[in-house]
Amino acid sequence: MTLRVNDLKVYYQTLRGDVHALDGVTFDLADGEIMGLAGESGCGKTTLGKSLIRLDSRMRHVGGTIELDGKDVPIADDNAMVPLRYHEISLIPQYAMSALNPTRKIGRMVDELLRARGVRPADVADELRRRLELVGLDPDVLNRFPIELSGGMKQRVVMVISTLLDPSLLIADEVTSALDVSTQRAVAESMVEFRDRGYVKSMIFVTHDISLVYQMADTIMVMYAGHVVEKAPAGTVINEPRHPYTQMLIGALPEVGTTTVQGRLEGIPGTPPGLLDPPTGCRFKDRCPMAFSKCSEQPPLVEIEPGHWAACWKTG
Repeated sequence: MTLRVNDLKVYYQTLRGDVHALDGVTFDLADGEIMGLAGESGCGKTTLGKSLIRLDSRMRHVGGTIELDGKDVPIADDNAMVPLRYHEISLIPQYAMSALNPTRKIGRMVDELLRARGVRPADVADELRRRLELVGLDPDVLNRFPIELSGGMKQRVVMVISTLLDPSLLIADEVTSALDVSTQRAVAESMVEFRDRGYVKSMIFVTHDISLVYQMADTIMVMYAGHVVEKAPAGTVINEPRHPYTQMLIGALPEVGTTTVQGRLEGIPGTPPGLLDPPTGCRFKDRCPMAFSKCSEQPPLVEIEPGHWAACWKTG
């Protein structure tokens, strides 16, 4: 088992109080598994990804544990996390430009990062060029500034840099959101190939595009308002979702081959609850067409079938 997260709680500190961004998240990630992490904006996807590698100044670890390859991950201790970053856990941020210094050439940035992690650039120079070529980039990009690269090229450069030290866990945060469709597919295929070649052991792919993650992920985990509501193999989540939120989320997606004449897309009525003072019980109950009195109590995340987990009183 690569990753084990148990009852993780991470809150954002604000002047009005704590925002319960992650409020008891539990899941496992197996060796070699690519897990798509889906849900509406504000559900906690990015917070979960960031909390596994670094808590920013507004985030507070309230409770829960994380294990990676059988060892505790000290996410509340920034200094203790330094040796793990890039070596054991790595991140591809949502916007590639936020990871690239516009005043540095790519090659210089890579050298500085490697030295900061105790690695001699010369020791991995050949591997760096090999991986750039693998994602369709000429090694000459090392002599360019970020502004000289297209969005897709920058994203692939960051992907290579983030995986250069062969981390156990790679977190990819909305890495295709700003790319055109053909480039999205190329980046997604490259990430799968990196897993297949052993450059990373396991991967969490944070996205709002379920159709894309369905093509590359082994499993999909759906979050809502700081909670995990469902996790299952990708095909099961798409074709046999059991949680009402997942069903409505899938139902809001267009199907290939259909037209608006054949059927209208249905959105999910209402809005997610505020997490400054989250409601008790199931957080989806006010928007759920299946809600009943028992939903005033929080449903546990249970394994309803082998490998299929859901948190709903009506899936038991």
